[in-house]
Amino acid sequence: MSQQYRSDALEEKLKMLHTFVEGVKATVIVNVDGLLVAAYPAGDEENPHENPTSSPQVAAMSATLIGLAERTLKRLAQGQLERLLMEGEHGVMVVYPAGRASLAVLVDKDARIARVLVAAKKAAAEIEDILGA
Repeated sequence: MSQQYRSDALEEKLKMLHTFVEGVKATVIVNVDGLLVAAYPAGDEENPHENPTSSPQVAAMSATLIGLAERTLKRLAQGQLERLLMEGEHGVMVVYPAGRASLAVLVDKDARIARVLVAAKKAAAEIEDILGA
């Protein structure tokens, strides 16, 4: 029986999102401190624009956004954060909490967002289990 490392399991979850959900451009898992845990496709130090979400700056910004959203909802007595959705001119970014981490998914503007949301929510729950958070 082979043992799978957490990092491999996380990367596999991210890869599955790309494989089964059309329109997903990039995915990243960041911890609450803003540190990059995993990214798919993996970043390239020589060409950092290949996967813009794999940069440390984007990881830190994602963690900050989640923190602000959680504090805002708490202040407004709206309960726990379920997801953060940002829509831009060229695409959509959805971020789901995953225990002590979060899953950020960058999606094409014309993707079927409902399918992305369902798959990302499921992946976030699986990531939370993997991380033991």
